Amino acid sequence: MAAPGTEAAAGPGTGTGPGQVTSSNGAAGVGTGAGTGTESPPGQQQPPPAPNAWQVVKGVLFRIFIIWAISSWFRRAPTPQESDGDGNGARSPSRNLFPKDTLMDLHVYISEHEHFTDFNLSSALFWEKRDLVYGDWSSGENSDGCYEHAGEVDISQSVQRNGSIYVHVYFTKSGFHPDPRQKSLYRRLATVHTSRMINKYKRRRFQKTKNLLTGETEADPEMIKRAEDFGPVEVISHWHPNLTINMVDDHTPWVRGSVPPPLDQYVKFDALSGDYFPIVYFNDYWNLQRDYFPINESVRRLPLRLSFCPLSLWRWQLYAAQSARSPWHFLGHELYEQSDEEQDSVKVALLETNPYLLALTIVVSIVHSVFEFLAFKNDIQFWNSRQSLEGLSVRSVFFGVFQSLVVLLYILDNETNVVVQLSVLVGLLIDLWKITKVMDVRLDRERRLAGLVPRPRFTDKSTYVESSTKVYDDMAFRYLSWILFPLLGCYAVYSLLWLEHKGWYSWVLSMLYGFLLTFGFITMTPQLFINYKLQSVAHLPWRMLTYKALNTFIDDLFAFVIKMPMMYRIGCLRDDVVFFIYLYQRWIYRVDPTRVNEFGGTGETPAPPAPPAPPPARPEPPEPRKKKD
Repeated sequence: MAAPGTEAAAGPGTGTGPGQVTSSNGAAGVGTGAGTGTESPPGQQQPPPAPNAWQVVKGVLFRIFIIWAISSWFRRAPTPQESDGDGNGARSPSRNLFPKDTLMDLHVYISEHEHFTDFNLSSALFWEKRDLVYGDWSSGENSDGCYEHAGEVDISQSVQRNGSIYVHVYFTKSGFHPDPRQKSLYRRLATVHTSRMINKYKRRRFQKTKNLLTGETEADPEMIKRAEDFGPVEVISHWHPNLTINMVDDHTPWVRGSVPPPLDQYVKFDALSGDYFPIVYFNDYWNLQRDYFPINESVRRLPLRLSFCPLSLWRWQLYAAQSARSPWHFLGHELYEQSDEEQDSVKVALLETNPYLLALTIVVSIVHSVFEFLAFKNDIQFWNSRQSLEGLSVRSVFFGVFQSLVVLLYILDNETNVVVQLSVLVGLLIDLWKITKVMDVRLDRERRLAGLVPRPRFTDKSTYVESSTKVYDDMAFRYLSWILFPLLGCYAVYSLLWLEHKGWYSWVLSMLYGFLLTFGFITMTPQLFINYKLQSVAHLPWRMLTYKALNTFIDDLFAFVIKMPMMYRIGCLRDDVVFFIYLYQRWIYRVDPTRVNEFGGTGETPAPPAPPAPPPARPEPPEPRKKKD
């Protein structure tokens, strides 16, 4: 079985020879897919629903920021300009070997070999188009410079069994032939050649699940057999019937060795003349992953529709940037690559979403990310500077640690993206750090675990014990247990009876994870109870709560504008209800500015001292009277 990414899974000497090609002109539009994507067989744990446009835009913006930040550390120094052969300093700018309005011919061959030499095999020629004009944007059926050709490709058993198939594209100046063996018709500088493997290898994962009580499963027996033969991860060759061949309309005087990445991967220079060939780009960006279908022994002929279109330089730069590999790919494929669902969601959002709504989504996503960062920063500052625990629920901090631990173990058991795993791990470490702020943690070296590791010892802080908060906190969680434990028991029974799992460990994790997602909002209520008992909300981190509430309101807005699961919408509304109760408590439990705090001060602004009264003015002496004559 061919491994994904191999260039010649069906190289020379394998298979039954090149695939037979039959073709006919077609007028079907580009973008329609034949067949459907691979469906999950029954019995597998169903994957989570595809992310919506709101989540995808946030994820894309986050990835752009992370890639930019990390790439700045590994950015390569500017490549020194190479000197020319005569040692006269820097290289001079190159020119395009195909000038503007050059007449050219297009030859497209389909083969199972990476290196094509069967020019005389007529069945390998899929499309031939003569007298194309380089840089022409007004010809074609739709007056946009585009031409289409549709046909079918006969495949051999090698391709049916996960072999590779390639497309070889040749552009020659009119009157020339791409076969180097025809000396009179072949010119090296008049021929542009590029090739690509057009089938795509995709992984299909199979998780063997069953009902833990009965041992039965609804999985397809054939899928179970394939999982036993090929393992839990099977690599399958897939096909998409559409491919666009773009020739970039560009005459930039590129300098060899100074082309910026990722464009340098596509600009090919001639070793002798120093000039560069026209840029030919295979464009499959708008091919949705859901339109790929598997190639197996039941498929004898593959539909293929090729399109030729000119492409401007700036649009080619956008496509090249999207398809370029990350400069830090050595950290692992799963770390930086998007899933198929995320890729499709981005493309569907760009194709189907109103441009104004899409722009608004991007702006609000940036604001949402800023609020998340501010809430994170203020939460750390609040707990780092907090001296008294009066009014704060310590038990909620421990429950937050338990919740973060369950989420981390669940996503590790389900092989989630590494970025998600790291983010959850960081959140767990922060929650563990909070424990050191709400309790005195010491290591008991006299009592060791297994006689080796000192046992951690937790004691309540004096500001928590001496206040009435501990009493109210215990009371709140006692009332809360009357609701949580029965719900947990019912949900555990439901999950055990009606759902399939890989094992008992997976059942415990999935049951706890689903329970926390459904009823986790109840754990926010102990703080409401403490506020009610203390008749005060002055102890809460209001800045952090405000940023989180603003994010929740943004989620509410897009939860009803964009298609989302109903449980997600209900969860947003439940968080809003809790926050509105916080706001109501703040309104009725107003802070008394005249109350003296633990430092002996009040919230009132002291009145400035009255200025001293001016001394009374002395009376002036009366003027002397004049004598009368």
